[in-house]
Amino acid sequence: MPQGPLLFSPYDIRGVRLKNRVVISPMCQYSAVDGMAGDWHFAHLARFALGGAGLVFAEATAVECNGRITHGDLGIWSDAHVEPLKRIATFLKAHGAVPAIQLAHAGRKASMQRPWHGNGPLDDTDRARGEDVWPVIAPSAIPMDAGWLMPQALTLDEIGRLRASWKAATQRSIDAGFEVLEVHGAHGYLLHEFLSPLSNQRTDRYGGSFDNRIRLALEIVSDVRSVWPADKPLFFRVSSVDGVDGGWTVEDSIALARQLGPLGVDVMDCSSGGLLGSATAARVKRYPGFQVPYAAAIRRESGLPTMTVGLILEPQQAEDILRQGEADLIAIGREALRNPHWTLHAEEALGVDNEYASWPVQTGWWLDKRKKSLAPRLEAHR
Repeated sequence: MPQGPLLFSPYDIRGVRLKNRVVISPMCQYSAVDGMAGDWHFAHLARFALGGAGLVFAEATAVECNGRITHGDLGIWSDAHVEPLKRIATFLKAHGAVPAIQLAHAGRKASMQRPWHGNGPLDDTDRARGEDVWPVIAPSAIPMDAGWLMPQALTLDEIGRLRASWKAATQRSIDAGFEVLEVHGAHGYLLHEFLSPLSNQRTDRYGGSFDNRIRLALEIVSDVRSVWPADKPLFFRVSSVDGVDGGWTVEDSIALARQLGPLGVDVMDCSSGGLLGSATAARVKRYPGFQVPYAAAIRRESGLPTMTVGLILEPQQAEDILRQGEADLIAIGREALRNPHWTLHAEEALGVDNEYASWPVQTGWWLDKRKKSLAPRLEAHR
């Protein structure tokens, strides 16, 4: 058993070492122009490296232009997207974080409003801002809900083209300098739509049985792994349950993980819900760590390492999850937005005393000096 908190023990995956088990989850910022990363994305992600996280994910990044959720989503469907992302990855690495990217296609949940514009289907108010709808695709011609765009069911030829887009995006991710790649198969986006029997009513080899519904996910993982270097880790994000009667279950997620491992997936990123409604909507009661049981079950039954996410708020909570063998990595999302230095503060909370050595030197020396100057005064008031 390693000395000190497990949360701050290194974690090796293939040829990549994470300095700790804290991961910044992909969080869409809806602030790109034509899919291009800008200063906002740089500042948004850079603060998490400065805040001590071991692995930092860029947001869901579209493999095709029409695969964006909103007009403001990041993309990697052209070579022009590489350099702005490379600037971010280079900075993250320079400051001790491993840079990661999540590749995605929104499927029938594309052509949506930015959350602060309503988080629904694009309408006339969006058109007035110059943000018009675009055609959306899905496994079957089933809209997400009443009032949403009717998707076009993918043909077999279009599925082949889509697979090629994932491979090309993977190569660009290498060119941009990312060290970890995640395939987004969750939250009601395209691959999740294929997985769930509620959204996939195809009658060909991509629909019907469990094996048929997972076929595209397996093919895309194989395509990505054929390009992604053998010494770099590959994650797969799954909505562990749909949380809807007749939908995808945790048993399905376990069965999927058992097939993904031999194809080269190293970590299952265990989220939930999103098939209907906003990205993380689920008919699952929310409480601190509400998705941890899914990560624990998938880890235990499939043998694959897991990453857990969702209302992990306190350092001791994260440490306990690791100590109990419920997950291998801890993903922090909105709590890191509230406190980008969550990781460094967690070190203090868990008793790691390194005289601010984990902080960037530009700030750590100031804080250490302040601590030492305050110590006699604090002692005198005891």
